Amino acid sequence: MLRIKYLKVLENKVNLKSKTLKRQIHLSLGNLADNRNISQAQKTCLYDFHLQHGGKIVDFAGWLMPVQYKDLSLVESHLHTRTKCSLFDVSHMMQTRVFGKDRFKFIESLVVSDIANLKPDSGCLTVFTNERGGIIDDLIVSNTSLNYLYIVSNAGCAEKDYKHLREREQEMKSKGMDVSLERIEDRALLALQGPQMHKILQAGVNFDVNKLAFMNTIESSVFGIDNCRITRCGYTGEDGVEISVPKNQAANLANRFLEYENSGLCKLAGLGARDTLRLEAGLCLYGNDIDDTKTPVEAGLSWLIHKRRREEKNFPGASVILKQLKEKPPIRRVGLALLGTNGPSARQHMKIFDGNSNEIGEVTSGCLSPSLKQNIAMGYV
Repeated sequence: MLRIKYLKVLENKVNLKSKTLKRQIHLSLGNLADNRNISQAQKTCLYDFHLQHGGKIVDFAGWLMPVQYKDLSLVESHLHTRTKCSLFDVSHMMQTRVFGKDRFKFIESLVVSDIANLKPDSGCLTVFTNERGGIIDDLIVSNTSLNYLYIVSNAGCAEKDYKHLREREQEMKSKGMDVSLERIEDRALLALQGPQMHKILQAGVNFDVNKLAFMNTIESSVFGIDNCRITRCGYTGEDGVEISVPKNQAANLANRFLEYENSGLCKLAGLGARDTLRLEAGLCLYGNDIDDTKTPVEAGLSWLIHKRRREEKNFPGASVILKQLKEKPPIRRVGLALLGTNGPSARQHMKIFDGNSNEIGEVTSGCLSPSLKQNIAMGYV
């Protein structure tokens, strides 16, 4: 089922104008790829696996990643995820553990959410904020029953985030607090996404997948591969899981999932489909839709700021953010449906105009929605 929980569509109220508009029915690789020299990019442990399966490789956030595969077009891959199931390599994302009795104080000194009251083996989406209330990055934090916090954050912000975490760790240690940060280097991360996920995963685990609630996490073997962490979450708007697996077993696990190719259930998918899927679902891409100049309130992410944190007013940028919660923010992220169905897709930095041709904002992301068969976008007005 298509989920567009946070997408507010402004129908028949917005026009988009640009001198450089070109008709596009799929994402241009330039929007996904970095301008770095490709020889400087890193490879995930599944790089050879992608080449063997016909992956078209681009440089994304300093990593050589598949944008799509030879057997499916971007639109076909997108729709396959919506109706069946797709497997994504997201091993470029940073995985981190936080240990110590002061681990909750540590992470709550950096983010806006109530982490201390998370039940064991549950997690939440949250954001790092700066003193101006801007979003440094978005991340998922899970409170594991093994006495550590498990964090997954964006690849493009990895070095910035790690420096931010490490500096805070050293500051707290200097005050005698018990906290220890571990960057996980020996694991890959696979995302199994789509309405048939549970059927595919259930065949490889010894627990009831239907009882693993959204944003809950569990350690389990998967198809006989031990020491996997399964978290029910994703970046597509579909039901799904992300599986942290030892690097030396990642290809084996991917191949087990792809055994369902013969029944048509599971296919490989790349960055192109991942981007259109997340945009249909109204999910933000860091660097496009959110950055360190936008607050959670402006970004439509006020729901990340839990009641206790609002009352305690002790997260970075609290004075700015709480004022915006009380008053209206100067700008707001919105979802957009472009007039007509045959025009070109909106692109980042295009201007948004109202019905009277007054400029009211700017686009941050846009694409032709394969599910809606309509051009959609996201921006600030």
